[in-house]
Amino acid sequence: MQTAFAATLWPLWREFWRDPWQARFVRPLLIINLLGSVYGFYWYHEQLAATPFYAWLFVPDSPLATTLFALALAGSLAGFKSTLLRAVACTASIKYGLWAVVVISQFWWLGGQPAPTESMLWFSHLGMAAQGFVYLRRVRWGAPVALFTGGWMFLNDALDYGAGLHPYLFAAGQETAAAITAAVLSGLLFACLWSRCRSAGERY
Repeated sequence: MQTAFAATLWPLWREFWRDPWQARFVRPLLIINLLGSVYGFYWYHEQLAATPFYAWLFVPDSPLATTLFALALAGSLAGFKSTLLRAVACTASIKYGLWAVVVISQFWWLGGQPAPTESMLWFSHLGMAAQGFVYLRRVRWGAPVALFTGGWMFLNDALDYGAGLHPYLFAAGQETAAAITAAVLSGLLFACLWSRCRSAGERY
């Protein structure tokens, strides 16, 4: 039975890897990202209530990433294929997915107990990063998209750790590691975007 399941799953995974923008893959991921976004915004409700409304856009990093990803998926179903939206959504999913995995892992390393909530967040954010990576592979962009996406990431980092808008962390003393992780991920992702710039086939 396990062999039959693997034989069925492998071709599906191979097809997803080859072209994840197919409707049969987009629809379930759209629902998952919408549900994750709703939960994420609720997770941030206390921090948002304590933050001036004009800075709200820069507080809920992960749910904003999944919301943008959901919009990119919905746009694909509707025939709206924005390269800029896709690039920002995918890179944000990768960045904040990996950022959360690092921060939660450090929390456990410092002695925090792996409670169900943190474990769920760890796996769900790893999934965020994975989906961003798979989908970003199938996007072609030019220099303007790379520059805008990189600028958006670095602006978020500046406001998160310069103006104190970063998400509430799990333990005292995590801010330095969180800031370094965010900056390194932004730098690496921008370098990848810039190295893969394409002048042809770009749509905003």
